[in-house]
Amino acid sequence: MTHARWLAVLGFAAGLAACGSPQRGAAATGAATGGGSAAAAPVTAARGAAAPDSGAGSSLKIAFLGDSLTAGLGLLSDQAYPAVIGARFAADGYPEVEVVNAGVSGDTTAGGLRRLDNALEPGVRIVVVALGGNDALRGLSPTETHDNLESIIKQSQARDVQVVLVGMLAPPNLGPDYRDAFAKTYTDLARQYKKTVTYVPFLLEGVAGDPALNQQDGIHPTADGAKIIAEHLYPTLRNLVDSMQ
Repeated sequence: MTHARWLAVLGFAAGLAACGSPQRGAAATGAATGGGSAAAAPVTAARGAAAPDSGAGSSLKIAFLGDSLTAGLGLLSDQAYPAVIGARFAADGYPEVEVVNAGVSGDTTAGGLRRLDNALEPGVRIVVVALGGNDALRGLSPTETHDNLESIIKQSQARDVQVVLVGMLAPPNLGPDYRDAFAKTYTDLARQYKKTVTYVPFLLEGVAGDPALNQQDGIHPTADGAKIIAEHLYPTLRNLVDSMQ
Protein backbone atom coordinates (compact mmCIF):
# COMPACT_ATOMS: atom_id res chain seq x y z
CA MET A 1 0.00 0.00 0.00
CA THR A 2 1.40 3.43 -0.91
CA HIS A 3 2.20 6.15 1.62
CA ALA A 4 -0.50 8.32 0.08
CA ARG A 5 -3.11 5.63 0.60
CA TRP A 6 -2.11 5.18 4.24
CA LEU A 7 -2.48 8.93 4.76
CA ALA A 8 -5.92 8.67 3.24
CA VAL A 9 -6.83 5.88 5.61
CA LEU A 10 -5.59 7.97 8.55
CA GLY A 11 -7.90 10.76 7.47
CA PHE A 12 -10.70 8.25 7.06
CA ALA A 13 -10.30 7.06 10.64
CA ALA A 14 -10.17 10.61 11.98
CA GLY A 15 -13.41 11.33 10.23
CA LEU A 16 -15.05 8.30 11.78
CA ALA A 17 -14.08 9.79 15.15
CA ALA A 18 -16.11 12.87 14.33
CA CYS A 19 -19.04 10.54 13.72
CA GLY A 20 -18.70 8.89 17.09
CA SER A 21 -21.07 11.36 18.69
CA PRO A 22 -24.81 10.84 18.22
CA GLN A 23 -25.09 12.06 14.67
CA ARG A 24 -27.14 10.89 11.73
CA GLY A 25 -26.39 10.65 8.06
CA ALA A 26 -29.23 11.44 5.67
CA ALA A 27 -29.84 7.72 5.23
CA ALA A 28 -29.35 6.72 8.87
CA THR A 29 -32.39 5.34 10.56
CA GLY A 30 -31.63 5.63 14.26
CA ALA A 31 -29.38 7.26 16.85
CA ALA A 32 -25.74 6.22 16.73
CA THR A 33 -24.82 3.68 19.33
CA GLY A 34 -21.17 4.65 19.23
CA GLY A 35 -20.32 1.26 20.67
CA GLY A 36 -22.17 2.03 23.89
CA SER A 37 -25.09 0.26 25.47
CA ALA A 38 -27.87 1.96 23.57
CA ALA A 39 -30.81 -0.13 22.45
CA ALA A 40 -30.96 -1.34 18.89
CA ALA A 41 -31.91 1.41 16.47
CA PRO A 42 -34.89 1.06 14.16
CA VAL A 43 -34.17 0.32 10.54
CA THR A 44 -35.93 1.83 7.56
CA ALA A 45 -35.84 0.18 4.17
CA ALA A 46 -34.46 2.38 1.40
CA ARG A 47 -35.93 0.73 -1.65
CA GLY A 48 -33.95 0.90 -4.84
CA ALA A 49 -36.62 -1.03 -6.69
CA ALA A 50 -40.33 -1.24 -6.12
CA ALA A 51 -41.61 -4.79 -5.99
CA PRO A 52 -45.16 -5.47 -7.18
CA ASP A 53 -46.04 -6.75 -3.71
CA SER A 54 -44.33 -5.62 -0.53
CA GLY A 55 -44.51 -8.95 1.29
CA ALA A 56 -41.38 -10.88 2.10
CA GLY A 57 -42.38 -13.62 -0.34
CA SER A 58 -42.25 -11.29 -3.35
CA SER A 59 -39.00 -9.45 -2.60
CA LEU A 60 -35.35 -10.21 -2.05
CA LYS A 61 -33.88 -7.75 0.41
CA ILE A 62 -30.23 -6.82 0.83
CA ALA A 63 -29.40 -5.27 4.22
CA PHE A 64 -26.33 -3.05 4.60
CA LEU A 65 -25.03 -3.12 8.18
CA GLY A 66 -22.52 -0.30 8.58
CA ASP A 67 -21.54 3.07 10.00
CA SER A 68 -21.59 6.64 8.64
CA LEU A 69 -20.09 5.56 5.32
CA THR A 70 -23.06 3.28 4.76
CA ALA A 71 -25.58 5.67 6.29
CA GLY A 72 -24.55 8.29 3.73
CA LEU A 73 -23.45 11.08 6.07
CA GLY A 74 -23.73 14.41 4.24
CA LEU A 75 -25.69 12.93 1.33
CA LEU A 76 -29.33 12.66 0.39
CA SER A 77 -30.81 9.28 1.20
CA ASP A 78 -30.92 8.27 -2.46
CA GLN A 79 -27.22 9.16 -2.87
CA ALA A 80 -25.91 6.76 -0.23
CA TYR A 81 -24.24 3.76 -1.84
CA PRO A 82 -26.90 1.20 -0.73
CA ALA A 83 -29.61 3.26 -2.47
CA VAL A 84 -27.43 3.58 -5.57
CA ILE A 85 -27.06 -0.20 -5.62
CA GLY A 86 -30.82 -0.56 -5.29
CA ALA A 87 -31.36 1.80 -8.22
CA ARG A 88 -28.85 -0.17 -10.29
CA PHE A 89 -30.75 -3.40 -9.62
CA ALA A 90 -33.98 -1.72 -10.70
CA ALA A 91 -32.38 -0.38 -13.89
CA ASP A 92 -31.00 -3.84 -14.70
CA GLY A 93 -34.41 -5.48 -14.43
CA TYR A 94 -34.48 -6.84 -10.88
CA PRO A 95 -37.80 -5.46 -9.57
CA GLU A 96 -37.81 -7.95 -6.70
CA VAL A 97 -34.62 -6.57 -5.13
CA GLU A 98 -34.92 -4.07 -2.27
CA VAL A 99 -32.18 -2.55 -0.14
CA VAL A 100 -32.29 -1.88 3.59
CA ASN A 101 -29.85 0.78 4.74
CA ALA A 102 -28.92 -0.23 8.28
CA GLY A 103 -26.02 2.20 8.54
CA VAL A 104 -25.67 4.22 11.76
CA SER A 105 -23.04 6.92 12.21
CA GLY A 106 -20.43 6.14 14.84
CA ASP A 107 -21.28 2.47 15.05
CA THR A 108 -18.78 -0.23 15.96
CA THR A 109 -18.90 -3.95 15.34
CA ALA A 110 -20.43 -4.33 18.82
CA GLY A 111 -23.17 -1.86 17.91
CA GLY A 112 -23.80 -3.64 14.64
CA LEU A 113 -24.11 -6.95 16.45
CA ARG A 114 -26.70 -5.47 18.80
CA ARG A 115 -28.69 -4.12 15.84
CA LEU A 116 -28.47 -7.28 13.76
CA ASP A 117 -31.93 -8.59 14.61
CA ASN A 118 -33.52 -5.33 13.47
CA ALA A 119 -31.46 -5.26 10.28
CA LEU A 120 -32.43 -8.81 9.34
CA GLU A 121 -36.06 -7.94 8.81
CA PRO A 122 -38.38 -10.35 6.96
CA GLY A 123 -37.28 -10.87 3.38
CA VAL A 124 -33.56 -10.15 3.92
CA ARG A 125 -31.55 -12.75 2.02
CA ILE A 126 -28.17 -10.98 1.92
CA VAL A 127 -26.44 -8.84 4.55
CA VAL A 128 -23.46 -6.65 3.65
CA VAL A 129 -21.33 -6.19 6.78
CA ALA A 130 -19.29 -2.98 6.45
CA LEU A 131 -18.15 -2.35 10.02
CA GLY A 132 -14.89 -1.99 11.93
CA GLY A 133 -13.55 1.48 11.11
CA ASN A 134 -14.71 2.86 14.45
CA ASP A 135 -13.23 -0.14 16.26
CA ALA A 136 -9.81 0.72 14.86
CA LEU A 137 -10.23 4.41 15.58
CA ARG A 138 -10.90 3.68 19.24
CA GLY A 139 -8.07 1.20 19.44
CA LEU A 140 -10.40 -1.64 20.36
CA SER A 141 -8.88 -5.08 20.50
CA PRO A 142 -8.74 -6.77 17.09
CA THR A 143 -9.82 -9.91 18.93
CA GLU A 144 -13.00 -8.13 20.01
CA THR A 145 -13.60 -6.95 16.45
CA HIS A 146 -13.05 -10.48 15.15
CA ASP A 147 -15.44 -11.99 17.69
CA ASN A 148 -18.18 -9.44 16.97
CA LEU A 149 -17.89 -9.94 13.22
CA GLU A 150 -17.89 -13.71 13.63
CA SER A 151 -21.04 -13.49 15.77
CA ILE A 152 -22.69 -11.41 13.04
CA ILE A 153 -21.70 -14.04 10.47
CA LYS A 154 -22.91 -16.97 12.55
CA GLN A 155 -26.21 -15.37 13.54
CA SER A 156 -26.89 -14.33 9.95
CA GLN A 157 -26.11 -17.78 8.60
CA ALA A 158 -28.33 -19.36 11.25
CA ARG A 159 -31.16 -17.41 9.63
CA ASP A 160 -30.12 -18.53 6.13
CA VAL A 161 -28.87 -15.05 5.22
CA GLN A 162 -25.88 -14.84 2.88
CA VAL A 163 -23.06 -12.68 4.31
CA VAL A 164 -20.86 -10.29 2.35
CA LEU A 165 -17.98 -9.21 4.59
CA VAL A 166 -16.38 -5.91 3.59
CA GLY A 167 -12.90 -5.22 4.93
CA MET A 168 -11.66 -2.08 6.65
CA LEU A 169 -8.19 -0.70 7.39
CA ALA A 170 -6.66 0.63 10.61
CA PRO A 171 -4.93 4.04 10.62
CA PRO A 172 -1.12 3.88 10.52
CA ASN A 173 -0.69 6.04 13.63
CA LEU A 174 -1.74 3.05 15.75
CA GLY A 175 1.46 1.29 14.76
CA PRO A 176 2.27 -1.64 12.48
CA ASP A 177 1.43 -4.33 15.04
CA TYR A 178 -2.12 -3.07 15.53
CA ARG A 179 -2.52 -2.35 11.83
CA ASP A 180 -1.49 -5.87 10.86
CA ALA A 181 -3.59 -7.51 13.58
CA PHE A 182 -6.63 -5.49 12.52
CA ALA A 183 -6.20 -6.39 8.86
CA LYS A 184 -5.72 -10.03 9.85
CA THR A 185 -9.13 -9.95 11.53
CA TYR A 186 -10.81 -9.73 8.13
CA THR A 187 -8.50 -12.01 6.19
CA ASP A 188 -8.75 -14.69 8.89
CA LEU A 189 -12.55 -14.58 8.78
CA ALA A 190 -12.52 -14.60 4.99
CA ARG A 191 -10.30 -17.67 5.02
CA GLN A 192 -12.23 -19.42 7.79
CA TYR A 193 -15.58 -18.89 6.06
CA LYS A 194 -14.35 -18.93 2.47
CA LYS A 195 -16.96 -21.50 1.44
CA THR A 196 -19.92 -19.59 2.85
CA VAL A 197 -18.99 -15.89 3.08
CA THR A 198 -18.23 -13.52 0.21
CA TYR A 199 -15.30 -11.20 0.98
CA VAL A 200 -14.62 -7.72 -0.41
CA PRO A 201 -11.24 -6.46 0.90
CA PHE A 202 -11.86 -2.68 1.21
CA LEU A 203 -15.04 -0.63 1.08
CA LEU A 204 -13.37 2.61 -0.06
CA GLU A 205 -11.29 1.11 -2.87
CA GLY A 206 -10.83 3.78 -5.54
CA VAL A 207 -12.35 6.49 -3.33
CA ALA A 208 -10.15 6.97 -0.26
CA GLY A 209 -7.67 9.80 -0.62
CA ASP A 210 -9.20 11.31 -3.76
CA PRO A 211 -10.34 14.90 -3.00
CA ALA A 212 -12.69 14.86 -5.98
CA LEU A 213 -14.60 11.91 -4.54
CA ASN A 214 -14.80 13.02 -0.91
CA GLN A 215 -16.67 15.75 0.91
CA GLN A 216 -14.90 18.73 2.48
CA ASP A 217 -14.02 16.66 5.55
CA GLY A 218 -11.86 14.52 3.29
CA ILE A 219 -13.40 11.34 4.65
CA HIS A 220 -16.99 10.81 3.64
CA PRO A 221 -17.62 10.16 -0.05
CA THR A 222 -19.44 12.60 -2.25
CA ALA A 223 -22.34 11.41 -4.36
CA ASP A 224 -19.82 10.50 -7.07
CA GLY A 225 -17.70 8.63 -4.53
CA ALA A 226 -20.75 6.70 -3.36
CA LYS A 227 -21.42 5.71 -6.95
CA ILE A 228 -17.92 4.22 -7.20
CA ILE A 229 -18.46 2.24 -3.99
CA ALA A 230 -21.76 1.01 -5.40
CA GLU A 231 -20.12 -0.03 -8.68
CA HIS A 232 -17.41 -1.82 -6.67
CA LEU A 233 -19.96 -3.89 -4.73
CA TYR A 234 -22.69 -4.33 -7.32
CA PRO A 235 -21.22 -7.20 -9.41
CA THR A 236 -20.72 -9.31 -6.29
CA LEU A 237 -24.26 -8.65 -5.10
CA ARG A 238 -25.77 -9.24 -8.54
CA ASN A 239 -24.03 -12.61 -8.76
CA LEU A 240 -25.42 -13.58 -5.37
CA VAL A 241 -28.93 -12.48 -6.35
CA ASP A 242 -28.67 -14.45 -9.60
CA SER A 243 -27.65 -17.55 -7.64
CA MET A 244 -30.78 -17.23 -5.52
CA GLN A 245 -33.22 -17.08 -8.43
